[in-house]
Amino acid sequence: MRKKILQKDRDKNTPVIDYQDENLMQIILDSITEGVFTIDLDKNITSFNKAAEKITGVPKEEAIGRKCYEVFTSNICQRQCALEKTLSTQEPITNLPINVLSRDGKIIPISISTAVLKNQKGEVIGAVETFRDLSVVETLRKELQQHYKFEDIISKNYKIHKIFKILPDIAESDSTILIQGPSGSGKELFAKAVHNLSFRKDGPFIVVNCGAIPETLLESELFGYVKGAFTDARKDKPGKFELANKGTIFLDEIGDIPLSLQVKLLRVLQDKTFEPLGAIKPKKADVRVIAATNKDLLELVSLGKFRDDLYYRLNVLKIELPPLSERRDDIPLLIDHFIEKMNIKLGKKIEGISHEALNLLMQYDFPGNIRELENIIEHASVLCRENIIGCEHLPPEILEKMENIKVIIPEDSANKLLMLQEEQLIRSVLKKHGGHREKTARELGIHPTTLWRKMKRYGIR
Repeated sequence: MRKKILQKDRDKNTPVIDYQDENLMQIILDSITEGVFTIDLDKNITSFNKAAEKITGVPKEEAIGRKCYEVFTSNICQRQCALEKTLSTQEPITNLPINVLSRDGKIIPISISTAVLKNQKGEVIGAVETFRDLSVVETLRKELQQHYKFEDIISKNYKIHKIFKILPDIAESDSTILIQGPSGSGKELFAKAVHNLSFRKDGPFIVVNCGAIPETLLESELFGYVKGAFTDARKDKPGKFELANKGTIFLDEIGDIPLSLQVKLLRVLQDKTFEPLGAIKPKKADVRVIAATNKDLLELVSLGKFRDDLYYRLNVLKIELPPLSERRDDIPLLIDHFIEKMNIKLGKKIEGISHEALNLLMQYDFPGNIRELENIIEHASVLCRENIIGCEHLPPEILEKMENIKVIIPEDSANKLLMLQEEQLIRSVLKKHGGHREKTARELGIHPTTLWRKMKRYGIR
């Protein structure tokens, strides 16, 4: 009679479970809080535990014997089946986030892990998939995101939250607004938020980058022209102010407007009228003006490069945005947001960023602010083939700039000995796996990015 619970391994003299007992196997599977099901080589489900029943809504009796993709409908079944990949490569997959469709039609976020099943001869006879319901985690994440989100602006920084509190009041008025902040700090997002909260929200939101348009074209771009105003003016062309009628015009980099044009802009703000090039009658401008700059306009006024009367007309309501280096508590939040955005854009399933890469970015100064951070995450997402963005995925110029930021290690002899032993161990395991970093990291029990950092420290190529 077969022992149902334990038997002694004669060679190792250690207790092992007799997994051949089907009843015992089912008891073990049903006691696990994670969903578990197994398949044979033809993808027929051979076991299905209670947690799997609960998450999918499919009874065990209906699941057994059916194809896994008929029971477990996910967004990767058709093109990137995790079980199929595991069966073909015999490599496990861990914590892959996907969505499944439950029996009652609900989309459930889950995290799956897969591995092959082998018999006593070491032959592959199928595969196992474990999965856990991330619905609660996802709900909490969305609640947190909602708490830190205002329109399309994401922040937990107290300076930004002070702006959040006054933004609805600013939006309700129709006064001119000046947004001051460094390049890439999100000035256009704040302008758009004001527009969306105002009574003009159903009108157009027109963006003009004053620094990107040549001086000779800027006037016609803003105010338009009439037929015959100059040689190539074969028909009337409306300017941005006319296109923004009943809405909002956002004048970015207002500090770059030439003095000759500042007079005409002042007239729009004072009289709500403008004249297209070549016109003989002014036109009405029912437009709210939001201006933005990364320059100190008062300094430009003192230098005679910006009209003081225009400055005071623009500076009725002022919003000052801090650089990203002064709101570092937003960096992890923004990274998560950009990873989610890149997953949709690039069709990837990146879960997050490693501690090493995050620590490095937390210490970086970000001269390009939020725009630079987004570019960094896009670069990393393109290169990342795993579930986690590591230091090796960051742009080389960032790594070069941050080379001097290292953990200070005491130079005592005991520590030197430990470091020498660690270096020798890494070299040995790398040699064993032919330089394959993922296999080496797995055997050492560390993350691949940690291995990469240690290899860099010891000069291992």
